[in-house]
Amino acid sequence: MEPLNRTLENVKQRAQHGERLLMFDAARDARNIRASLKLMLLVLASSAAMGIAATVFLRGLEFVTSLREAHLWLFALIPLVTVGTAWVYRRYGKESALGNNLVIESAVTGKHIPLRMAPLILIATWATHLVGGSAGREGTAVQMGGAIAENIGQRFKLAGHDHEALVLSGISAAFGAVFGTPLAGAFFGLEMCFVGRLDYRAVLYCLAASFTGDAVGLALGCEHAFQTIRAIPHPEPYPVVIALVAAFVFGVVARLFSAGIRAVKRFYAHRFQSYLLAALVASLVVLGAYLGFGWQRYGGLSEWLIGAGFAGETSIADSAIKLLMTSLTLGSGMQGGEVTPLFCIGSSLGGWIGAVSGIEPSFLAALGLVSVFGAATNAPLTTIMLGIDMFGGEAAPWFVMSAFVSYFVAGHRGIYPAQRILAPKRRSLAADASLTVGQAIERHDQEQP
Repeated sequence: MEPLNRTLENVKQRAQHGERLLMFDAARDARNIRASLKLMLLVLASSAAMGIAATVFLRGLEFVTSLREAHLWLFALIPLVTVGTAWVYRRYGKESALGNNLVIESAVTGKHIPLRMAPLILIATWATHLVGGSAGREGTAVQMGGAIAENIGQRFKLAGHDHEALVLSGISAAFGAVFGTPLAGAFFGLEMCFVGRLDYRAVLYCLAASFTGDAVGLALGCEHAFQTIRAIPHPEPYPVVIALVAAFVFGVVARLFSAGIRAVKRFYAHRFQSYLLAALVASLVVLGAYLGFGWQRYGGLSEWLIGAGFAGETSIADSAIKLLMTSLTLGSGMQGGEVTPLFCIGSSLGGWIGAVSGIEPSFLAALGLVSVFGAATNAPLTTIMLGIDMFGGEAAPWFVMSAFVSYFVAGHRGIYPAQRILAPKRRSLAADASLTVGQAIERHDQEQP
């Protein structure tokens, strides 16, 4: 009888232990669900706010662009805007001058983003485009999205992964809303901070953020016009070889783009102790290039280059001039983004390659548009999604090929020095693991004979 009682007691204890585990798991799951729902609500709120901010930004950008195109004398104000921007950021910007790199630092380390970053970058970018600075709009959007999301997270005392996910979703909402590319926006938030890693825990939040930001922008009247690919070649040897060669070139151009901006910034920083004098000299160089060579049409967004590239009506000089003017503009301290210039450079270069090789120019222009961008930002999956968002899925295999070839050719270079390298791109770059892109560039520069 006693062994039976002991057996029954053991069964009873195990049942009680299982019940306690079940209750513990249920309580833990309930806490996780509440935390996830809270985070999702904050993501949706910040994304809606970013959709509104993107609408205000884009409409203001259209206004100042049309004003400049109607009054070309506004180019003469480049020195005033450049020096004024430098003074305002030095006096009132705190760490806002770090731009997109501060957003990356916030996502990775929890660093605070001052809310003033949003209005500062908004006004400074409008000013840059008003006077013809060759810049884009992605940097402005990302900084606004990051600042909005991070400050909402601060208010609700988010930390750890929740803070990171909210900032990443702010990046996604900004990209999706400004470019009208929700799939690319979602993956850009996931890829912007790291080379070689995706945080899958943030996927749903970034998807929700990008689609919400885009939907709010569309509801408020934002319009996005995309080019079309007239014909996609069959995967025969000649088109494949041309596409591979073009992808290699796109990767090299992406390296040149990031190196150009970095070189201009370092040149002025090393030669002038006064930041205002450096800004003045840099602005006069930009103004002199516009007036001396008659390059005013390469100022601002220069989106005409995209249309011309798709029509096969560009030359290699068009992409070279746009690259040079963007490097001089952003290197001088004027504010804006790099992505739209990358679109212009890539599409104009791809269209020219198509025209000289006999391959449909609009096809190679599309590959150039997405690939130069992706190689410069170290975001290959975003590149593929961008191609699908803009041109549909029929050319997706070509986007995949071009995205990864240009990505590997670009190496550990890029326009975001704060990006963390978690998975080196090549065996020869294994020593860069755990470095930032900026640190990797410095290491490679020191190794050069």
